[in-house]
Amino acid sequence: MNIAIAQSGGPTCAINASLVGVFKQGLLTEEIDAIFGSINGIEGMIGDELVNLKTIIRSNEDMELLRQTPSTVLGSCRYKLPSYEDDPEVYEKIMKTLTTHRIGIFIYIGGNDSMDTVVKLSAYMKHVGSDIRIIGVPKTIDNDLPITDHTPGFGSAAKYVAATVQEIIRDSSVYSIPSVTIVEIMGRHSGWLAASTCILRANGEEAPHLIYLPEGDFSAESFIEDVRKEMAKHKAVLVAVSEGVYDPGMEEFQSGATDVFGHKYLSGVGKYLERLVADKIGCKVRSIELNVMQRCSSHICSKTDIDEAERIGRHALRAALDGNTGMMMFFRRVSDAPYAVTIDMTDASNVANLEKMFPAKWITPEGNQVTDDAITYFLPLVQGEVGIYMKNGMPTHFQRPLQMR
Repeated sequence: MNIAIAQSGGPTCAINASLVGVFKQGLLTEEIDAIFGSINGIEGMIGDELVNLKTIIRSNEDMELLRQTPSTVLGSCRYKLPSYEDDPEVYEKIMKTLTTHRIGIFIYIGGNDSMDTVVKLSAYMKHVGSDIRIIGVPKTIDNDLPITDHTPGFGSAAKYVAATVQEIIRDSSVYSIPSVTIVEIMGRHSGWLAASTCILRANGEEAPHLIYLPEGDFSAESFIEDVRKEMAKHKAVLVAVSEGVYDPGMEEFQSGATDVFGHKYLSGVGKYLERLVADKIGCKVRSIELNVMQRCSSHICSKTDIDEAERIGRHALRAALDGNTGMMMFFRRVSDAPYAVTIDMTDASNVANLEKMFPAKWITPEGNQVTDDAITYFLPLVQGEVGIYMKNGMPTHFQRPLQMR
């Protein structure tokens, strides 16, 4: 039989490593012939836009280069698969693609919305009596998928964000005048990524002096009071804030638009807090939005993250070969020190359209910092460095061939 792989949702630093894991396991499996990649996620399955990955990934060097290349080599999508009852034609198109190419296993790499697709497709296969197996592989820099200890892509994003914040600390501390720097970090409803900046304390840094998450209570008045208190202790105050932190006054800084899943396009909290500080305190202040660099910066990726992403891809294909379907693979942490995880599976319905919040017990009573328990959780995920391929002094990436664009 043949298999197919697709990537969906927001890009990460490790999503291609999961694809490489599935691909490598496919090469080692005698019963698997062609390994197809679906262009732009499930949209490629609907439109029969597949590429034979064996014609694209031709050597061990290609696999290693792809493994450390950020973003999705197959492209992505934010397509909400309708229910079968609402649009059976979409499912018939997917089935035609699967049967035309003799695909017996479909691996979908994505987040909680993508697991919704895994649930619906596996249910459809059962409905029509097909033995085609559907397996989900987790990914997201938001680290907000239930069940799994953490998600592939998060560790590298956390490492980049913390390192960048550390560099901002160095920059902001050189002047003699008091200042406040606000760093806006991705995190729609959950604040895992902003919270991860606490790992700098393990290296003796005091900043970020304040960390605000969507899970905590927030008020403009308390924020200004918090900043004043930190300015009494530090010449340069650094604030890390999740983009999902909400206060009624910030709505003028946001578009209000939503995507197909009903998620609001967020950003603007940094600018809002910058104006608050300027108006209420009047010191030097600037806000910095890290934006897409958080999810696509591979030059400082976590080796632990990349290795685990490949490993969970391998396990996904093995699970499908064992006859499982409608499942998502996940990490189960066995130990913090020494760090160890095992890989298991859960029904994708336990993850689809659900979110895992940052633990309230790891947020300080004041709601403006996280506890050292969070450091213990985060530190293992950012460990290790990948030997990045370089050319002319710059990192080199696996370039998408023309037939994949």
